[in-house]
Amino acid sequence: MAVLGNPQNTIAVLKKYNFNFQKKFGQNFLIDTRVLEKIIHASGVTGEDFVLEIGPGIGTMTQYLCEHAREVAAVEIDKNLIPILKETLSTYENVEVIHEDILKMNINDLVQKKNQGKAVKVVANLPYYITTPIIMSLFESQVPLDSITIMVQKEVAERMQAGPGTKDYGALSLAVQYYAKTEIVANVPPNCFMPRPNVGSAVIKLTRYKETPVQTSDERLMFALIRASFNQRRKTLVNGLNNATGVPYTKQQVLEALETMELPANIRGETLTLKQFAELSNLLL
Repeated sequence: MAVLGNPQNTIAVLKKYNFNFQKKFGQNFLIDTRVLEKIIHASGVTGEDFVLEIGPGIGTMTQYLCEHAREVAAVEIDKNLIPILKETLSTYENVEVIHEDILKMNINDLVQKKNQGKAVKVVANLPYYITTPIIMSLFESQVPLDSITIMVQKEVAERMQAGPGTKDYGALSLAVQYYAKTEIVANVPPNCFMPRPNVGSAVIKLTRYKETPVQTSDERLMFALIRASFNQRRKTLVNGLNNATGVPYTKQQVLEALETMELPANIRGETLTLKQFAELSNLLL
């Protein structure tokens, strides 16, 4: 089977199967071998690894992963791509294509079955519209992760790395930085994809912390406070939390916690660090 990481071979496969891109699945296939090599290199996949690939498309990156990994599970939601994947991956015995929605799957079961519950590496070229739910579901469902190396919209990658007080800083920044060390590996222009997206992309690697950088007695409460703070960015933290459902504390309780932390009463949530959110949630408990 021809290697797919170039325009000619990709076009040939798509024509053969009369494949139409589905806007609802946000399909943009990589057609640049240098970018593929960068992703594989950054992911650090070796012959000992079980890799979970989300959204293999026609199998472009899957072929590369099969060459490097012990075993690959490729989860694809679009049924029209399943016969194509059967062909493009036919020479590899170390891959299983799973036709399912990653957000409805029990990934822990898969990891238990395929990797005896040991940490896995996730590699993906993610559809932009669903990047955040997929990343959050991987972290929050406590899947044993080593790292996640993904292609995402450039501004989403920047958001994941953003610090307090910047316009990109938000709930996603804090969630990702709570679970993982972030590193932007490469910026990828639109002409590396078919069809060309309207925005630039970036490859970002999230290396899961063995131990979270801050300690909180109630993770769920901390994230409820974070979400409430950024839902109404222009409001002060006290008013943002006061208006939020799911935050069962009075203005007075929040003000007292801020006073203990030696923070002003009119502070905005967007200026708090992850450590301060953890401290606030511990004080409110």
